[in-house]
Amino acid sequence: MIALELMIKGVTLFLILAGRVTGRQDLAQALVITLIVIEVVIMVVAGGLVLGVFRNTRSVGSRQIRNLKG
Repeated sequence: MIALELMIKGVTLFLILAGRVTGRQDLAQALVITLIVIEVVIMVVAGGLVLGVFRNTRSVGSRQIRNLKG
């Protein structure tokens, strides 16, 4: 989840820079706000999945996740 968060922050910074360079800051701001909303939704869903796996296995290790069936 941390790696995904860092990747999204990098894209956000790139969009701001691209808007500044091209002079279309209004479009860049709209895209960044949309990206922030999407980012929050993705993080909530990912957190819910991690919490669900932890409740079933008492671990978030990949070996326990592979053993889940159904």
